[in-house]
Amino acid sequence: MSVRTQSSEQPAEADHRAGFACFVGRPNAGKSTLTNALVGQKVAITSNRPQTTRHTVRGIVHRPDAQLILVDTPGLHKPRTLLGERLNDVVRTTWAEVDAIGFCIPADQKIGPGDRFIAKELAGIKKTPKVAIVTKTDLVDGKALAEQLIAVDLLGKELGITWAEIVPVSATANQQVDLLADLLVPLMPKGPALYPEGDLTDEPEMVMVAELIREAALEGVRDELPHSIAVVVEEMLPREDRPADKPLLDIHANLYIERTSQKGIVIGPKGKRLKDVGIKSRKQIEALLGTPVFLDLHVKVAKDWQRDPKQLRRLGF
Repeated sequence: MSVRTQSSEQPAEADHRAGFACFVGRPNAGKSTLTNALVGQKVAITSNRPQTTRHTVRGIVHRPDAQLILVDTPGLHKPRTLLGERLNDVVRTTWAEVDAIGFCIPADQKIGPGDRFIAKELAGIKKTPKVAIVTKTDLVDGKALAEQLIAVDLLGKELGITWAEIVPVSATANQQVDLLADLLVPLMPKGPALYPEGDLTDEPEMVMVAELIREAALEGVRDELPHSIAVVVEEMLPREDRPADKPLLDIHANLYIERTSQKGIVIGPKGKRLKDVGIKSRKQIEALLGTPVFLDLHVKVAKDWQRDPKQLRRLGF
């Protein structure tokens, strides 16, 4: 078993590499946080609630020798709804199209049925190189980390997976994040950059804005709501009659929930919660777009949207 813990200096290679890598793992294994740490800017929604990533958000890591395009898939899980099935299909399609797969397993939790479920699926994908990434190493001591690394190695042997690397990282403490990029680069095909320098993601801006609003809306709501919120940005338009040095972008967005009874939870007493969601997400959106924003939010009911194919399509799934 070779566990990487420090980078060995390698001579600069004339051959540039560019390719796609995706992080997989059960919900809340630290995939989005890792994407953001590698890219150096917030591009994927992160939440302490499982099952929050719904779009394939690509983060782009630019290096002199390579370009890594990170595809952040939803967590694979046993589906209970049509939305769940669609999300799983997205995951499998993504796995078949990338140049390397990073399997994220948190350091602070024993390997469980959810990890095995994913590892078994991974074992069936023969050609794609797989890197085992033990995440959240800042939450455990050295002994617990060593035990987890051994467990990950054994899991691979048991299922016939040959890990290209096993690497422990902490995205929040920024430990070994650069090393992970160093290890992913050689797995990419040789070729020129696929995206212009300076691009951090190829997500359309409206989708990213919707994700930031959704993230703010998820924070602090009761446990039954995380899956029940969808956000659609209806329009983003520059405000007319503004001087060139004082632009303002008008953004109109709808938050969709499944039942009328959930409306009060999202809006809050005297509208306070919705107002907080607006303030919080507006700051993030302004940082993302680099312009002042006027944000107009409305809460609407789309009855049982997670089980209705028509509504799923309308809400972008």
